[in-house]
Order: sequence, then C-alpha cells, then structure tokens
Amino acid sequence: MSKIGANTQNLPLLDQPIFKKIMALIQFLFVLVLTFLGLLAITFFIGRVIPIDPVLAVVGDRATQEIYDATRTAMGLDRPLFVQFFAYVGDVFTGDLGKSVSTGRFVADDLMRVFPATLEMATLGIFIGVVLGVPMGVYSAAKEGKWLDQVFRVLGLVGYSVPAFWIGLVGLALFYGHLGWVAGPGRVDIFYEGLVEPRTGLMLVDSLLAGEWEIFWNAISHITLPAAILGFFSLAYIARMTRSFMLEQLNQEFVTTARVKGVPEHVVLWKHAFLPIRVPLITVIGLSYAGLLEGSVMIETVFSWPGIGNYLTVALLNADMNAVLGATLVVGAVFILINKLSDVLYRVLDPRSR
Repeated sequence: MSKIGANTQNLPLLDQPIFKKIMALIQFLFVLVLTFLGLLAITFFIGRVIPIDPVLAVVGDRATQEIYDATRTAMGLDRPLFVQFFAYVGDVFTGDLGKSVSTGRFVADDLMRVFPATLEMATLGIFIGVVLGVPMGVYSAAKEGKWLDQVFRVLGLVGYSVPAFWIGLVGLALFYGHLGWVAGPGRVDIFYEGLVEPRTGLMLVDSLLAGEWEIFWNAISHITLPAAILGFFSLAYIARMTRSFMLEQLNQEFVTTARVKGVPEHVVLWKHAFLPIRVPLITVIGLSYAGLLEGSVMIETVFSWPGIGNYLTVALLNADMNAVLGATLVVGAVFILINKLSDVLYRVLDPRSR
C-alpha cells in the first residue's frame, strides 16, 4: 500500500476526503431545497395578496353567491392561509400546479409545452451575446479611451437604456415589414404548424430530426430577429463586465512583464489577461442566461412567441392565478438552478474556491 493511501486511511472519519465530498453535496442540496422553499413561499403569498380573485376567474362575475361559495370551498380557499400553503407545497412537489382557467389544461402540461420555445430563443440569444460580447469587452479594454472603446461603450449603453418592446417593434417594422429579410411573428409560418412531431419541443431540433429542411429554415427565419434582440441585451451586460474584468487584469504586473518581454499583444490579451477572468465571467454569463429566460416577456409578446413569457402575460390578463403562480415558480426555479450550476463550475475551474 502506498504511503499516501496509508495516511488517508489513518485519518479520522470527519477528515476523510470522501466524507468531505459527501458533506459538501448534502450542503449543496440542502441550500438548493431551502432556496426553492423560499421561492415557493414568496410566490404563494404574493399570489394571495394581489387584488385578483381566483374564484371570480373561474365562475365569472355573474355567478350567484351559492356558486361562488361552493367554488371557493372546492378550491380550498376557505381554509387558513398556512394550511393552504402546506397544501400548495405538497402539490408542487408532486408536480401538481393546478388547472389553467385560460386553457382548461393542467398548468404543468402547459408549461412543458411552452417552456421549450423560451429556452430555444434564450439559448440562441445567450450564444450571440457571448460570441460577440466577450471579444467586444476584451478589445474595448485593450483600446481603453480610443474610438473602438467608445463605440462599444455606446452600444452597451443603448442595450441598457432602450426598452425591449421598442427595439422589437422597430426591428419588426424594418427587417420584416420594410426589408423582408426575416419572417414575422410566431415560430413558423402558419401552414407549417403541426407538421413536425414535437419530440423535444425545440422547433429547430425537431425539424432537423424529422428531416424537414424547409421548416427548419423557416424556423431560423422566425427566430433570428427575436434571438438577436435578446442577444443584444445580453451582449451589453457581458461586454461591460468583460471590459471591467480585463481592465483590472491589464494593470497587473505579470501583464506588463509579458509586454516588456515582447510577447505578441493577442497572446497577452487572450492568454495572460483573459484566462484569469474566465471564472468570474462564467457567473456573469449564467446570470445573463437566467435573465433572458425570465425577462423575455416583452419580446415574446411583441413577436407572438409561444413561450413562457407570452403564456404568463395571457394568464395575467385573464386573472388565471394557477398559471401565473406556476409560470413564476418555473422561472424562479430555473434562475436558482442556473445560479447554482454557475457556482459549481466556479469551483471546478478555480481550485482556490473549493
């Protein structure tokens, strides 16, 4: 037996590496469950204090008092609030989010149907944001104070300042209505709807799996503009944070030493200065991705995109509280999950944080 193995076996149980890993996993899962329970509590109590009567949404405002009372009892709204909350938590953990007044279907089924559309658009948007935003931030820091830096900073300012719905409307009017470069609202043209079997819910993937190349390119034409707009907003944030991280690294002594030694500038930028910032940049990208998933309501409304944002908007207009709470819960859960995955990647890439 090796000396290292013997030393490991002689360690107390609490100091064993495998025990520490198990405890770290338990702690991670505990924090994840606790955070999710906090999200459940916030979602539930906000749903109870907003001035919308879910009973009226079901029976209508012309129902008699007897029908109203019977429906209220059937929905469990006559019970104490804490009893309603524990019942709600139990239902959520069994996958029961109630029925939607708007669609007449279970909310969980509706969310499984609409969420892939949001995921598809947000994923393409974050891809655009990363591919363009990271180089913009790197070269903006490298050319600090020069015209290239000023142009990139102005683009970032526009991405932070201009409302999403305004850019969406202008984009539709220009690129669809006037130039005809892209297709209009929706995921595909109306005569293509229902022709592809929804295996994954992702139109681009499903059309490829079905070998429907015409539908695939039609879907590309539809998703290009909304995904590009989402990518523009994420690009602004990613480029700004990348620039900030790079400015700090470019002022370090090891970067100055590399330049004095005659190391090419692109090597200085991408090897010496960029590599140390890739760890915090993962957190920035993760938060930006989660923000696209939860903040695409306006874009989906403008482009009639059948995603979770559009579903949430329709539910709010119809006072459909089961759908509102279910969609809010899913968006919050996705945000928590992406945030935790970012923390895991942070620890994997940076041994100092373990």
